[in-house]
Amino acid sequence: MFLDHLDQLDQKIVKLLIHNARMSYSEIGEMVGLSRVAVKARIKAMEDKGIIEEYTTIINPQKISGAVSCYFELEVKPEALETVIQILNDHNTVTQIYRVTGQNKLHVHAVAAGQEEMEQFLKSTIDQLPGTIEVSCNMILSRIKDVKGLRL
Repeated sequence: MFLDHLDQLDQKIVKLLIHNARMSYSEIGEMVGLSRVAVKARIKAMEDKGIIEEYTTIINPQKISGAVSCYFELEVKPEALETVIQILNDHNTVTQIYRVTGQNKLHVHAVAAGQEEMEQFLKSTIDQLPGTIEVSCNMILSRIKDVKGLRL
């Protein structure tokens, strides 16, 4: 298992936070048999080690009227890869960037307010990326399963 190096209490705490990151230290403590202070200390230690990276609100773009969500696969010349990553990273339409196996491939997720905004992103950013060899784009029609973080 991914979290074998954590003791059983930390694993239970992480599972509870994955299910509901808004749980109070007291609620977690009641469920794992620890005090609020002990739970807080354990969570702080996992945050400091980078095991827990953040707590966030996840917005489903398909539930917002008109929002368009696309995945791009980009093949980029090695000498342009860092520049392309920086351009994409600085663009607020881009929500995720992954370096994936294959010939200098990037997997990029972008969300726009509507079709026109996505087309503008394509024209002004994607089509202008230096060193791009190939680009493919897939629009997301519906979200069937979308697991956030690590599932234990």
